Amino acid sequence: MIPKTMVSSEVYLLPLNDDGSPQVPGEYIYLAPKTPDPVTIRFAIEGTSSICRHGSLWVNIPEEGKEFRRDQFREFKLVPDFNRTLEISVPIYQAGAYAFYTTYAELPDLSETLAPKQTNGASKTKTKRTSLYYIDVAPRLTLEGRPLPLPALSVFSTISKFMGKYPQDWERHLRGISDRGYNMVHFTPLQVRGASNSPYSLYDQLGWDSNCFPGGEKDVQKMVESLEKNHSLLSLTDIVLNHTAHNSAWLMDHPEAGYNLTTAPWLESAYLLDTKLLELGFKLEKLGLPTELKSLDDLMKIMDAIKKEVIAEIRLWEYYALDVDRDADAAVEAWAAGETTFPAGSMGPDGVDGLRAQTPEGQAEFLMKHGLAGMDYLGERYRRHVIPSVGAALLSAIFGRFEGDDADSADRAAARTKITEILDIVNVPFYKEYDAEVAELLQQLFNRIKYVRLDDHGPKLGPINWENPLIETYFTRLPQNERTAKHKKEDLVLVNNGWVWGGNALVDNAGPQSRVYLRREVIVWGDCTKLRYGKGPEDSPWLWEHMTKYARMLAKYFAGFRIDNCHSTPLHVAEHILDEARRVRPDLYVVAELFTGSEEMDYVFVKRLGLSSLIREAMQAWSTGELSRLVHRHGGRPIGSFEVDEISSAEVKTPANGDSGQGDRYTREIIRLIKPVPVQALFMDCTHDNEVPAQKRDARDTLPNAALVAMCSSAIGSVMGYDEIYPKLVDLVGETRLYTSESSKFPVKVGEGKGGIAGVKKLLNQIHTLMGMDGYDETHIHHEDQYITVHRVHPGSRKGYFLIAHTAFPGYGNGNGAFNPVHLTGTKAKHLGSWTLEVDTSKEAIEEVLSDKKNLRGLPSRLVGLPGIRMETKGNDTIITVRERFPPGSIALFETWIPAAEHSSGLDAFVTSGAKTAMAELDLVDLNFLLYKCEPEERDASVGRDGTYDIPGHGKIVYAGLQGWWSILKDVIKDNNLAHPLCQNLRDGQWALDYIVGRLERASKLEIYSRLAKPAAWLKDRFEAVRTIPSFLLPRYFGLVLRTAYHAAVDRAISLMNTNVQKGQWFLQRLALVSAQQTGLVNSASLYPNRFVPSLAAGLPHFAVEWARCWGRDVFISLRGLYLGTGRFDEAKEHIFAFASVLKHGMIPNLLGSGNNPRYNSRDSVWFFLQCIQDYTKLVPDGLSILNEKVKRRFLPFDDTYFPTDDPRAYSKESSIADVILEVFQRHAEGMKFREANAGPGLDMQMSDEGFNIEIKVDWSNGFVFGGNQHNCGTWMDKMGESVRAGSKGVPGTPRDGAAVEITGLLYNALRWVARLHADGSYPVSGVKKADGTSISFQAWADLIKDNFERCFFVPISPSDDKKYDVNPKVVNRRGIYKDLYRSGKEYEDYQLRPNFPIAMTAAPDLFDEKHAMHALCVADAVLRGPTGMATLDPSDLNYRPYYRNSEDSDDFATSKGRNYHQGPEWLWPTGFFLRALLKFDLKRRPDAEGRTEAFQQVTRRLIGCKEMIERSPWAGLTELTQKNGEDCPDSSPTQAWSAGCLIDLYMDAAEEQAKLEAKSLPLR
Repeated sequence: MIPKTMVSSEVYLLPLNDDGSPQVPGEYIYLAPKTPDPVTIRFAIEGTSSICRHGSLWVNIPEEGKEFRRDQFREFKLVPDFNRTLEISVPIYQAGAYAFYTTYAELPDLSETLAPKQTNGASKTKTKRTSLYYIDVAPRLTLEGRPLPLPALSVFSTISKFMGKYPQDWERHLRGISDRGYNMVHFTPLQVRGASNSPYSLYDQLGWDSNCFPGGEKDVQKMVESLEKNHSLLSLTDIVLNHTAHNSAWLMDHPEAGYNLTTAPWLESAYLLDTKLLELGFKLEKLGLPTELKSLDDLMKIMDAIKKEVIAEIRLWEYYALDVDRDADAAVEAWAAGETTFPAGSMGPDGVDGLRAQTPEGQAEFLMKHGLAGMDYLGERYRRHVIPSVGAALLSAIFGRFEGDDADSADRAAARTKITEILDIVNVPFYKEYDAEVAELLQQLFNRIKYVRLDDHGPKLGPINWENPLIETYFTRLPQNERTAKHKKEDLVLVNNGWVWGGNALVDNAGPQSRVYLRREVIVWGDCTKLRYGKGPEDSPWLWEHMTKYARMLAKYFAGFRIDNCHSTPLHVAEHILDEARRVRPDLYVVAELFTGSEEMDYVFVKRLGLSSLIREAMQAWSTGELSRLVHRHGGRPIGSFEVDEISSAEVKTPANGDSGQGDRYTREIIRLIKPVPVQALFMDCTHDNEVPAQKRDARDTLPNAALVAMCSSAIGSVMGYDEIYPKLVDLVGETRLYTSESSKFPVKVGEGKGGIAGVKKLLNQIHTLMGMDGYDETHIHHEDQYITVHRVHPGSRKGYFLIAHTAFPGYGNGNGAFNPVHLTGTKAKHLGSWTLEVDTSKEAIEEVLSDKKNLRGLPSRLVGLPGIRMETKGNDTIITVRERFPPGSIALFETWIPAAEHSSGLDAFVTSGAKTAMAELDLVDLNFLLYKCEPEERDASVGRDGTYDIPGHGKIVYAGLQGWWSILKDVIKDNNLAHPLCQNLRDGQWALDYIVGRLERASKLEIYSRLAKPAAWLKDRFEAVRTIPSFLLPRYFGLVLRTAYHAAVDRAISLMNTNVQKGQWFLQRLALVSAQQTGLVNSASLYPNRFVPSLAAGLPHFAVEWARCWGRDVFISLRGLYLGTGRFDEAKEHIFAFASVLKHGMIPNLLGSGNNPRYNSRDSVWFFLQCIQDYTKLVPDGLSILNEKVKRRFLPFDDTYFPTDDPRAYSKESSIADVILEVFQRHAEGMKFREANAGPGLDMQMSDEGFNIEIKVDWSNGFVFGGNQHNCGTWMDKMGESVRAGSKGVPGTPRDGAAVEITGLLYNALRWVARLHADGSYPVSGVKKADGTSISFQAWADLIKDNFERCFFVPISPSDDKKYDVNPKVVNRRGIYKDLYRSGKEYEDYQLRPNFPIAMTAAPDLFDEKHAMHALCVADAVLRGPTGMATLDPSDLNYRPYYRNSEDSDDFATSKGRNYHQGPEWLWPTGFFLRALLKFDLKRRPDAEGRTEAFQQVTRRLIGCKEMIERSPWAGLTELTQKNGEDCPDSSPTQAWSAGCLIDLYMDAAEEQAKLEAKSLPLR
């Protein structure tokens, strides 16, 4: 048999939010594939997310072999599923900028009435489309057959026209470039240049520069082939899309390709102004004005002339204002002709009368809002005008209908006078607009003329003449000749391109919405005509075709593009051009220099165009500190960064070809998170646009500046002349000399030498490329005075390179400066060399270099080797000291390694392996100890000795187990927050490691936790392996170990639960883990007085130990979800047995107290208990058998005598569970009246004496159980007043005596259940005896409740129906609800809206009228539901107090000592019951699949707050309660069992409902 090959497949996980946006901060999705194979993007969408309603995911990622088309999207249907996450995997085969969006039908608001269904033939459901989101996939560059990652690029920029002739001059330069270690060359445009000779003013985009390439395209092809084959260089060239040379011959054939007065009529006024300004410049002498400006006075004379001879002369205001005479005449004529129009929405509430009564100003406003045309742009003179019919309508409102010139009514003259008055008012803001813009253009003219004629830092152009006119013209005026004769005069005026300070990159400066050419805000390039692409190819077909050919031609030869002036390139044009180029060369490297003015706008261009890198420049730094910041920005991640990339390696999948029998490959998925990343940089030491160090700093800074750039973890670059130390920026346009370089003449040797820094640049480039190719992406940058140090290392091997750079900014002399010794902890170093740069910057040297008429030359310079540094070794530490001679312009370079991490690639593998095996034998009780244990639990387990770990500067972690660490680490790792106090604590010492291992080792010696020995050993071995590494790396390795252990433990916990959890959504799994969190062994809180078993906490840390841990009510509200819903059937049974064993008074205890001192004061607990037994019989295989199992009784059956556990009667009798159930019903049926055992302050120091008296009975007129009194609180709303100061001590906040709605529903459901069991022969007894001795069957009792429930509990919507119900209209506060209580001690409390009725709905839906139920649920949704919890009282109730503060001791009777615990704060566990009831009743009314999906989605929408809470909670749970609107409540228990359990109940219901809909049975295991 042929062995199968294992293939790794990269999968990038992309979860989508509920609104369809990606769960990636900043929404920048950048993928840099690590292999040449396709990568897969896996969209993850919650199954009933809002976008799943009629939802589809659309991606323009093509299938394999298909061509990418930006506007062609593939559809993936989003099929809703409440219980799972939808995953859509889309392979990506090529680099590029891809996009996706979703369409969906918006979820309507919840309503008691459903929208009517559309009839046949009606339009389909209206869908909404989300924004476009982008996925940028980096190109996979290769050189010499090997991958060349972008951070390995070292780019050399040349101005092509200075390279000389091809091949002789070019080959010489290219050899020198390659010899210096560069691996890519950037060429400015190689096309034929225009009249100005600027490389960026192209005469013919499709023609090659014959001066460089006499053989044309053949020479270009040879040159590119030689680059790669002979010089190991890739190529990059500029693509210029915004403009063409103003003398491009093709403009005479295609003037429509530019913005002329036909294609852009809004430029008419700017053209007129430009022309008149030029004319003024040529007649200055004639006007007696200075033609050469010597002073500001001269300039002011020119400015006065501009106002008089230009602005006034051209009547510029006519482009802004209305022609009042024209528009008045037109309005009057239309009025006289009866042609009147009142535009829709133009009339106010008072109609025509109101308009007539308006002041002239108000009437003018009417016209400005509704009656103006020509407002879209500033076009021809008087383009703005009043629509005659609307002007006529205004006249008709004022004067009425025109009756003729001879009639008594108003005549034309009166109408004209009136409309003229109004139009004059309309013109006022237009004249203000004109004044403001003229002021702006005059200021711009003043500033520009002053700069070019007078300013010291300006060009001082000299006399105003034809060569240097008054202004730089904004327009190219094409010649009128035979070739242009076919065009109109307006076609031949074309606007020139330029740039605008602070301009909006997405606004077309020559478009109709911009007036920058009129306001003279453009810094114009007079040699470049701006190209007009319009909205698409149909607007300028020849231009689109021409430029597409240009792009494809460039892509044929060059590996990359630099988009010139990218920020001014229309995005849709750049998208098209790059799409076409990528069709020719899929792995096209695309860079740009953006001047958008904001990082946010940069991202827009980067995302949409798929820009590989943005050009950034070190020479922009004005100080050593700023240079340090730039290096830090592009340097990479901090050293010791946490590994956050790979999240899992999935086990072996099906064979790659899908054939399980014959395939020869298996695929293993490497699943990666998509991390937020900054835009990749091409970090240049200097660009061809900016000044060199000899101009801007000190020429010696050439060396340290270059070295610092080379140490960065990004693509880097330089420009011809930088290494050579050219004395100044080379003039792109005017320069005619050719390049020279020592590197082009002689082979480059590493180290010392003359003629620039090539000797060291070669070494720096070699190191940079090595680091980039091997993934050295961790860096530490330190700035100290004029020094910057950079240490860049490999995250696996920990090998690295270390640089000391002494910068040379002006003013710091020649000394070595103050620089403290460098301590490289745990690190060895090898000195590669120290050098300083010496440059002759004397005036004579500069003049001599600049005087060369033929060649561009560098300043005389040499690299000198320095002894430079002193190295000392202390153990594995290295101390580096700078010696006395280390002047500005010096660097020292080292190779480093960490002896303790010499096998650290293997160390990474070791510390992250074997964890699953170590956890494989643990059960959920072991995992409770390993993962959790809050402070009180940990103290309890260690007899007070040990608590949770205390992190200095942070505080105690919330759990002693792994979750306590992970709750902190998950964010520390995500944010790479190495400054967190935990990281500092780890760097300071290894106490955390000792704590974790010591805790587990001690526990594993106990028999109950013996299985923890293997995890303890695993952790000990991993920590031992990392203890010797330098302390600065310890946080990283600690994070690796903890993450591995935590995930393995969580995976083990999930694997021990049922398949619904194992295959469920992340949220269900998080909820299920609360089961492990809350269930554990606690010395002081077993379920029995004489047997040590795990118990369920009500919540942590408030209810963790001793008597406060185990509450009957909390256990059985939580049990269905936390135990039955997770498959923990044994734990469910144990808790049922434990509480059955302590049944007394027909009740289970509120507080168990391990059975030693149970307290019986909760009337509702026993009904939740019976509900759980019922659920157990239905959900557990052979669940009914529990009814026959027996428990020993703590007290005697049917006997209220109380005695201690050491009394011989204790546990002397036993009962079956069936017997216990019967005892519950019988005791309630005959009624109970007792006083709590041990009543008094010792039992409850807050209770008044009357509160200890318990009475419970059935009213046989309706079957309801009544109980309690105004002095106690026997339901879950059990807060007793405690404040002596406020007078509330002993006064319950919510007594809830009478018949509580939830007890009634639970009672009915229990009765109906046992009645069915009896009918099936599964329960021996048919009913119970009442107090009067008569019998009643369970069924009859249930029927009695059902017959009376709606009448007694529903408050009708309409008062007219009150007679059908038992209501007192005088007390009703809100209608259409279910009462909270029936016949309580205070009648108004019956009618309070609280979240208890959904409990009854969930238990006994058939008690409720379905329409009434849905109305009540909608009311609760609108009134009670908060972001996470349900308000415990109607906000309209006078007793509503939504802020719970238990520590408050005030005079406020309602709130002091937290008496308002259940009077408004929002509790989370009722949310589960509310959503279960909502789902149940919403599904009942929906007949079709679409409606049922909507029902699930309504529920999903209401879970968002809980999902966010469990995500961010350090306790990894859901809190007990919140304040109003979900505000945090400091006194709340931060993770509560029932808060999570009741939401698992919801998922159980949803699975059951879905199974019904799919006609499948609900899986149990």
